[in-house]
Amino acid sequence: MVQLRDVKKISDYEWEIPVSFRGDMRVPVRIFVSEGLLTEAMRDKSLEQAVNAATLPGLVGHVTVMPDMHQGYGFPIGGVAATRYPEGVISPGAIGYDINCGVRLLASQIEYEAAQPYMDDLATALDKNCPSGVGKGGHFQVSEKELDRLCVDGSRWALSKGYATQQDLRRTEEGGQLKGADPGKVSARAKKRGRPQIGTLGAGNHFIEVDLVAEIFDDEAALAMGLHKGHLALQIHCGSRGFGHQICSDYVREFQGAVQRYGIQLPDRELVCAPMNSPEGEAYLGAMRCAANYAFVNRQVLAHWARQAFEEVLAGNVRNPHLNQVYDIAHNMGKIETHDIDGQRMKVCVHRKGATRAFGPGFEGLPEEYRKIGQPVLVPGSMGTASWVLVGTEGSMQRSFGSTCHGAGRTMSRSQAKKQIFGEDLRKQLERDGIRIRAGSMAGLAEEAPAAYKDVDAVVDTVSGAGIAKTVARLVPLAVVKG
Repeated sequence: MVQLRDVKKISDYEWEIPVSFRGDMRVPVRIFVSEGLLTEAMRDKSLEQAVNAATLPGLVGHVTVMPDMHQGYGFPIGGVAATRYPEGVISPGAIGYDINCGVRLLASQIEYEAAQPYMDDLATALDKNCPSGVGKGGHFQVSEKELDRLCVDGSRWALSKGYATQQDLRRTEEGGQLKGADPGKVSARAKKRGRPQIGTLGAGNHFIEVDLVAEIFDDEAALAMGLHKGHLALQIHCGSRGFGHQICSDYVREFQGAVQRYGIQLPDRELVCAPMNSPEGEAYLGAMRCAANYAFVNRQVLAHWARQAFEEVLAGNVRNPHLNQVYDIAHNMGKIETHDIDGQRMKVCVHRKGATRAFGPGFEGLPEEYRKIGQPVLVPGSMGTASWVLVGTEGSMQRSFGSTCHGAGRTMSRSQAKKQIFGEDLRKQLERDGIRIRAGSMAGLAEEAPAAYKDVDAVVDTVSGAGIAKTVARLVPLAVVKG
């Protein structure tokens, strides 16, 4: 186990586990964390998992861990690793089961005072319009042929069906479409699970949340995003549902054989991987991109139904009930990117699991209005706590493969939370605090209690202090829809 004495302090917000810690490490582990959050991280196996990840073939630079780190499947949630493309490996466990789990933020010109009398109705309409819950299907089901098209076209499919605008696509990571998706590499079982679930939240920590823009810290960036103090905003947090989960499960099983075939030695079988230029690696990349595009569509369709809810409840009661997209960003993804590493310009596969891409100013892949300020970064908190809007920095490009945190990060497992917290009591407390709750089950609500998570403000203070993100706005919840 990693102990505090094993970690070298670089600054108040940056630490390192050197390669000398264990003989099989190929690169060091770089940790962005305050001393308090570092001590907290020692309670689970997240740092041990980061050390294990540092043994993967083809790694470059360092394995990076964010302050919202917690133990995951093989690879820590809040982890980032880059492998040389194409000869390095790709690992499904370093991307996650919920491929392209991510966040979409929409802004409005709706003043809270004008909307406040209608908040209960708005919460109910969102709950009705946006299906949630384990295995829950959506308002429609696509054919397998249509699913294949959706997997290739991503958000462009949603645009063709009237669920998206051109601005939505411009303000989505990669325009909502990863190139190289191959539906032929997706199993029949995954397709069966995916067909009915488009436009659904699912359960777990996924949510739709109406927020109040409570504070602005960067006027220029907030103005570019359309965020105004005292106005409403909307967050959507979900991913690729059963479709992505099945793809990950399929390839974790497939890669167990690949590890043997390619003679890859691993300290943890949950880190199973394959060279990207192998048939197995290429197949996973093609399938993973299908799941990523599915998730972009899923959040886009949910945004459509959320807009409908706002129109139904607020039209005629407020001046402009429309929601404008700020950005949509993934935090479980494997991306082929080019970075400066150890003085070399290098093409790599950046694995981000519970970590958000945070490219700095000047990145050509951003909408023109964001190129001066840097990429928007969306960091949701937990029910009853704040969420944050940040922007990427040049520091993140230099030190963390253009990455930063993705949320608060758990301190308590879901089973622990259910034992210690009663969902009905939590609902009553949140309602007393002025937060409208619509939840499919009280047990599911308890799992996601604020007490089960780290202090998101402390997490954001860390990445801001480390210089790998810059604060723009702080949001507080008004209404939450959960499965």
